[in-house]
Amino acid sequence: MAETTQEKKAVNLSDPSLYINRELSWLGFNDRVLAQARDERHPLLDRVRFVNISETNLDEFFMIRVSGLQQQVASELPNPVPDGMTPEEQLGRIREHAERFFAEQREILEKELFPALEREGIKLVAHDDLLEWEQKELRGLFVKDVLPILTPLAIDPAHPFPHISNLSLNLLVVLKDRGREVMARVKVPITINRFVKVPPTEEIEETAAPGIHGEIKFVRVEEIIAANLDELFPGKEISSCHVFQVTRNADLVIEEDEASDLLQAIEDELEGRWFGQTVRLMVADSMPDALRDWLTENLNMVGDSVYAVQEPLGLGDLNELTHLDRGDLLYPPFTPHIPPEIGTARSITQAIRQGDVLLYHPYDSFAPVVEFVRAAASDQNVLAIKQTLYRVGSNSPIVEALLGARDEQTQVAVLVELKARFDEEPNIVWARQLEARGVHVAYGIVGLKTHAKMCLVVRREGKGLRRYAHMGTGNYNPTTARIYTDFSYFTDDPNIAEDSTDLFNYLTGYSEQEEYNELLVAPLALREKFVALIREQAARAKEGKGGRISCKMNSLTDPKIIEELYLASQAGVKIELVVRGICCLKPGLEGVSENIRVVSLVGRFLEHARIFAFGEGYEKVYLGSADWMQRNLDRRVENVFPLREKRHRDQIRRLLDLQLSDTANAWELNPDGAYARVRPKKDEDPLDSQALLLEEPF
Repeated sequence: MAETTQEKKAVNLSDPSLYINRELSWLGFNDRVLAQARDERHPLLDRVRFVNISETNLDEFFMIRVSGLQQQVASELPNPVPDGMTPEEQLGRIREHAERFFAEQREILEKELFPALEREGIKLVAHDDLLEWEQKELRGLFVKDVLPILTPLAIDPAHPFPHISNLSLNLLVVLKDRGREVMARVKVPITINRFVKVPPTEEIEETAAPGIHGEIKFVRVEEIIAANLDELFPGKEISSCHVFQVTRNADLVIEEDEASDLLQAIEDELEGRWFGQTVRLMVADSMPDALRDWLTENLNMVGDSVYAVQEPLGLGDLNELTHLDRGDLLYPPFTPHIPPEIGTARSITQAIRQGDVLLYHPYDSFAPVVEFVRAAASDQNVLAIKQTLYRVGSNSPIVEALLGARDEQTQVAVLVELKARFDEEPNIVWARQLEARGVHVAYGIVGLKTHAKMCLVVRREGKGLRRYAHMGTGNYNPTTARIYTDFSYFTDDPNIAEDSTDLFNYLTGYSEQEEYNELLVAPLALREKFVALIREQAARAKEGKGGRISCKMNSLTDPKIIEELYLASQAGVKIELVVRGICCLKPGLEGVSENIRVVSLVGRFLEHARIFAFGEGYEKVYLGSADWMQRNLDRRVENVFPLREKRHRDQIRRLLDLQLSDTANAWELNPDGAYARVRPKKDEDPLDSQALLLEEPF
């Protein structure tokens, strides 16, 4: 036994072979998303939606991650990663993967989804395949509704190459003018639908039997434009027309310590998002090589950033089809559960006084969270409301309540995170509206992104004050709360309330509070607390007392945490991880991680909750918004909170046991870094944890 222990100690835990590359791991996650489009358990239009999601996911990956790698290559500065791959190597692997991915997307569409849609009377047809009268109808529509908003831009010595905005669809038109070949660019407008309905004839409408959906034909708008270019370039001969799309660097770079007005600085930087460095050029595979080279040169790009794919480009627009009046092809709506402790109480605060409340969205309703803020806003006994806002979306009932809460008796303070990527613009709008109403708006701490999700209500009760806190793993966004799995936790525990007050003072003032009673706070001590909790289980295992770590998160990339998990596994700790997206840890490696299992759940709902449970009996359970990533542990303000009541810890144990037993949505990570779909045993039905949670209250 001593010899085995010595061998384990000799393992170099910094060995690159023990780590999975972050970028390739994320691409693997997006493969699992795309795989849902093939899964016939999902309704047809929801399968189409998964293609849309996989496309928009990859767009953001290129805008942020690939642009960063390209900048590393250009800077020639070393930027080591735990797996040892250079930026050049990573870009090469990404390209190989992306080419396979684009081919698979289109294979799924052409061989599975489009034929299935056609069987349901939804046909996506090429303009050239339409009947003559249908083309005539669309020409009339083009002249009336499309032509007036198009702006063709000539490209010649007198007209320089135009700016191509991020992710816009464009037509490169080749014309003949007085015997010479010239170019023009036509931007496909985003103010009209990408998929245009072909007007049906009366004959077709009459053949649709009662209760049966009639046939609908759709043509892509870029095809309609291409077929009617003679209206746009009268008197010119159109030689050819080709679709292309540009992806640009969209990562904001804000020097906060040099910005006198952070709000204005971010607004200015957002303007540049459309003009960022070109990261990727997508072209129709029918475009000749000479035209590709010409575009590449004018966009100041390198050839390995050009992708020639089968049309259609811009598959993110497939989301339009999911809004058709075909509820029979979508998941049926469901009514979220209202727990009895809330449903039978006179008010949300009374329910909290009777005991802490734990909700699991979307299975449990998000309405109590909205009501918590609304009730506080209209309660004359409430003296203060303090809240963080990260991604709240548009038409937010939470923000509307905060806007209405401001009066002479109620102090409202809101931390708005302006640097929430791709949500900067709506957050700026909300910040300005809140400030206009006299709300105290803060933007956090220089150099740190505030990712903590918390709301504190201070209420006068009797002769004293009582503080109520809400904390969550997700955003204050009722829309995403119906499709993301997240926890909400309400408590009036004095220690947590005091911690919440101190944390808000840290965010809005100059507090240097570093010690907290119950909360684990980043970047102050969260990393150290997690390491201590992992080592505590390792020590128990070494003493023969058993040891267990069960966690659920979006991503696991932090090399120090991974090393601690490897050491705990070597000590004999049983470790079970539900990691939806990126995972850089390799499970099942002999002498390193044979006691670690990793699964990823990808299904109808986006698994977004974070759970950190320690001990055979889940003696210590924490929830929060932090993943085990360097950015969450070191560069964000995060709030991880304990579950004080055993009944809630038992709920978490049942939930994790259920998800770790899933054989419908689960993929297991193998030691080589590849994922394999978890299948039910022979003669067993698939266990779908998400479907079961819809049937049975959490």
